[in-house]
Amino acid sequence: MAEGSDDIQALIAAMARLPGLGPRSARRLVLSLLARNSGQMSQLATLMAKVASTAQPCARCNNLSDREICTICADPARATGEICVVEDVADLWALERGRAFRGRYHVLGGTLSALDDVGPADLGIPRLLSRIEDEAVTEVILALNATIEGQTTAHYIADALPEALTVTGLAQGVPIGGELDYLDDGTITAALRARRRF
Repeated sequence: MAEGSDDIQALIAAMARLPGLGPRSARRLVLSLLARNSGQMSQLATLMAKVASTAQPCARCNNLSDREICTICADPARATGEICVVEDVADLWALERGRAFRGRYHVLGGTLSALDDVGPADLGIPRLLSRIEDEAVTEVILALNATIEGQTTAHYIADALPEALTVTGLAQGVPIGGELDYLDDGTITAALRARRRF
């Protein structure tokens, strides 16, 4: 049974390599784009080509932008003296969706890993330390994932920061709407340790 031209199959195979898409999802996506035949596919291709040629890491924080300095770093209102350190751009975008943080960020691009030969210089930690001096930072928020690698990286950064600086981390524990019966032991333990006055 024929399943389209070689080009269509090549497109499906390329889409299937994207995170979150397998061969079946990629096939459905490509067929949906082809069925619409409204210029959506060519518009998508144009946008992908444009982003591929203009997207770059911000020279200051490592966020993705189409400029040398991203809009967050360029915004003078965000010079609050707070830098939130995150593992990757997806984490930065997640925090921005919450609209609770109005300071600036520093994207590490990963975590320390001796097995993968990822050291402090690979994550831009020296650049973070120089930013703290240059931008008159008073607080560093370590918003790294609650994994062994994330916490190891957070402890390394906390130890490297000046003692006069306030270093905080995100609260961990029971999510809003969460039921205790469905939570793992580590989450319940963290929630108990981080309890506050009611």
